[in-house]
Amino acid sequence: MNPPSKAKHVSRCLELAILLEASAHKPGNVSVVTDFENTRYEHFLASAVAASSFFEQATERGIVVSEGNMPVSSVSIGQIIRDCVADIDAWQHGGNTLLGTIILLAPIAVAAGMMQSTDDFEIPALREKVKLVVESTTPEDAVDVYKAIRIANPSGLGKASKLDINDPNSMNTILVEKTSLYQVFKIAEKYDMICSEWVNNYHVTFDIAYPSLTRQIRGSINISTATIQTFIEVLAEYPDTFIARKTSLRKAEEISSKARQILELGGLETPAGKVSLRRLDQKLRKSSNLLNPGTTADIIAGGLALCVLAGYRP
Repeated sequence: MNPPSKAKHVSRCLELAILLEASAHKPGNVSVVTDFENTRYEHFLASAVAASSFFEQATERGIVVSEGNMPVSSVSIGQIIRDCVADIDAWQHGGNTLLGTIILLAPIAVAAGMMQSTDDFEIPALREKVKLVVESTTPEDAVDVYKAIRIANPSGLGKASKLDINDPNSMNTILVEKTSLYQVFKIAEKYDMICSEWVNNYHVTFDIAYPSLTRQIRGSINISTATIQTFIEVLAEYPDTFIARKTSLRKAEEISSKARQILELGGLETPAGKVSLRRLDQKLRKSSNLLNPGTTADIIAGGLALCVLAGYRP
């Protein structure tokens, strides 16, 4: 039996990362045992399946770049994100499930294609390629991502002082002023953690989430527990911008304070930490999903993607 192609291998890695992240019972999020009123676990499963072929496509374009047959600026990462989000929307009826995750993982897929590795990837080298991918984006990429955001229609978008997604003139302004997607995300990085990851070389994904997951997996903790523990660690240090946009930064900081208390009690390794975690989960679910730490979940999916690309298998 022939091994899967490099592009197929990468797409499987990223699909598995999404499935592992979605399955873990993280506080305030959909999981294998918890649903929202209109968004359920199966919606995330369908979304992961829909996304897989686009990760494969992104990896294939990275391979073409590595062969010298395409400049990285011509990868059309925005178009891949737009088409992926549109297909996810067509495959399930649970609303926005993976917008942030797709925006984070698509450049990783391209970067993996650009590397010489075919199975286990060197994470520092992968990170260098990711930086090149996001910094080489174009105005056309920005327009396509705006279209993707409109398709997903995430809650809590609010209004921006410049290039507001809700302003129908923004996309034309982007093209006229030749503002790349990277530059657009630089404008938004202060209030959106996904944008901040793009313009800061995926700091939280590579420097916080991935090392934590790796450390705990090596400590023989099962992947679900490792995922939840890492989720709490990231949330404790970085207020969730999805919560901040839907409510306020103060509320997001309050939730991060609760996460720090869980860690101080020993996290999932102690009975007291587990009780505190359950209380936080209950608190986050009482407010019609306004306190859903969805951006933190996206970051964890990114960290899991790195683990799987580096060779982790359940």
